[in-house]
Amino acid sequence: MRPIRRDDQGPAVAEIRSILVSLDLLEPTPGADFFDATTEHAVRAFQQCRGLSIDGRVGAETWRALDAARWRLGDRALYHSIPDPLVGEDVRALQERLLEMGYDVGRADGIYGSRTAHAVTQFQREVGLTADGSCGPYTMHGMRRLGRKVVGGRPQWLREVDAFRQSGPNLVGKTIVVDPGHGGPDRGVVVTEGELRWSEADLAYDLAARLEGRLAAAGMRVHLTRGPITDQAVSDPERTRIANDIGADLLISIHVDGHANPAAEGVATYHYGTGNGVTSTVGERLAGLVQREIVVRTGLHDCRVHAKSWELLRLTRMPAVRVDVGYLTSAGDRRRLVQPGFRDQVAEALVAAVQRMYYPVELDVPTGSIDVRTLRAVVDATATT
Repeated sequence: MRPIRRDDQGPAVAEIRSILVSLDLLEPTPGADFFDATTEHAVRAFQQCRGLSIDGRVGAETWRALDAARWRLGDRALYHSIPDPLVGEDVRALQERLLEMGYDVGRADGIYGSRTAHAVTQFQREVGLTADGSCGPYTMHGMRRLGRKVVGGRPQWLREVDAFRQSGPNLVGKTIVVDPGHGGPDRGVVVTEGELRWSEADLAYDLAARLEGRLAAAGMRVHLTRGPITDQAVSDPERTRIANDIGADLLISIHVDGHANPAAEGVATYHYGTGNGVTSTVGERLAGLVQREIVVRTGLHDCRVHAKSWELLRLTRMPAVRVDVGYLTSAGDRRRLVQPGFRDQVAEALVAAVQRMYYPVELDVPTGSIDVRTLRAVVDATATT
């Protein structure tokens, strides 16, 4: 869809404003259908609290988030619909309630999929309701009568941490999806300097290929979401589907940033999270490890770790992070990004972060201390036993 932005007018703007009013982000103005400065400010506030890119425009992802935000738990009956599942803030609230009661719905992503329906069915059986997997008034009443079952920490955090502990510290046999951003006609950030031309898509793929080789040498099964040249761009939902269908243990999406201000520089890493406290705890840990390893090994400016609800991070069923490795629009970052040796450093930092993910927290090692070359030796030794 074409982004709806400031100075636009019409029914779409009126609907956007009505949702923002219902969320208490905008004062009601009867009949208003103009995208003014106040509306733009409200959109920015919504994007910030939902972990979206803050640009004040309503593109496809922001519209889907607005459409989902209009629902409150109890406003409608919830059920598993194929192929178009119900999506909304009410679904996310239901998932969080089920997680608090000890039912495994995976991540609270706001999508009423088969896992959520199965958890609802389990709850209905336990309290003597008709076990049909849908959530109507009787099921809601049953949930209100019961308190939390899970104690000792956030339920999903306990499950995620336990899964990593059980998988062991060795990388051999684990599956990772490496996602080079953009591709096809979508080149991302592009900078031309004289006869030289660099694109985010090319640099991201080169980094992904370097990372693929090192992770494969360490014994991991590595899948890339695209090749060096793709006739068509791969959408974030398609990249998500690839990772989920493979059943990957981790996903790392690689990008290069750009900004109108040439002074903008540095590396930033993102994990799934929203402004209301929902987060992927293991994804947050991976993001922190990625950020620290890259900063220490390369000296790039530390732009820190941030929570976002981008679809690639929200819809994947495994811990996922996106890393923006420097600004192509920064002369200093660009000089480094175009050097193969620097991209090797970034790839080694990512391998070290992945390895540290599988170490128990109490046995973790200092940032920058892992010699990535020894990981191959460990795999070789394992293969001969």
